[in-house]
Amino acid sequence: MTEVKLCGNRSQADYKKSVESGAPYIGVIFAESKRQVLPEAVNEWIKNHPPKPHQRIVGVFVNPSIQRIEEVLSLTRLDILQLHGNETEATILAIKERFPLPVWKAIPHHEKAVQQMKLYEGIIDGYVIDAKVQGAFGGTGISFDWSHVPTYINEGKRQGVPCFIAGGVRPENVDELLGYEPFGIDVSSGTETDEQKDTKKIESIVRRSIHVSHLS
Repeated sequence: MTEVKLCGNRSQADYKKSVESGAPYIGVIFAESKRQVLPEAVNEWIKNHPPKPHQRIVGVFVNPSIQRIEEVLSLTRLDILQLHGNETEATILAIKERFPLPVWKAIPHHEKAVQQMKLYEGIIDGYVIDAKVQGAFGGTGISFDWSHVPTYINEGKRQGVPCFIAGGVRPENVDELLGYEPFGIDVSSGTETDEQKDTKKIESIVRRSIHVSHLS
């Protein structure tokens, strides 16, 4: 089935809605962003409303130092590190050597994105393919041309790692994306109303992901 990552949770209320949806991946952003949160706050959310056994907390960073990741992990639980910047293979290897957690790499959609995925083969534990927007590292609500999705799915399968598709995924268009049967979809702004998580939008996307997957 297609997995769902609900990213950009910015409050206890957002986080609780994401946990209660049953989505297997819940994302929080520690990089500079309108959705940036403090690790101390995330720790309180988790204590007040523990995730279900199958759920994983994904921490999103942009070009972080080892010290920054250490600081965050000293203050809250994370199950997966997602790197959303211009991190090199050497940087990622150093991070993986220091922290015993899976590391995902976000890659913007562009003509050489698959070649970039190949550079990380054997290093990265998962990919997030997002729209390329000048001056932004994600969370823009903008989609890319999804006709390229099969190429990314196939490369992820070849490497034996999950590949999530992000960028402008909403209840109104998620069926089109699910038709390509990606391993996962990564949703942020598409589950928000007035900059807060919207239970109806979350439920619609999670339900459709399960329904379409079962039909296929």
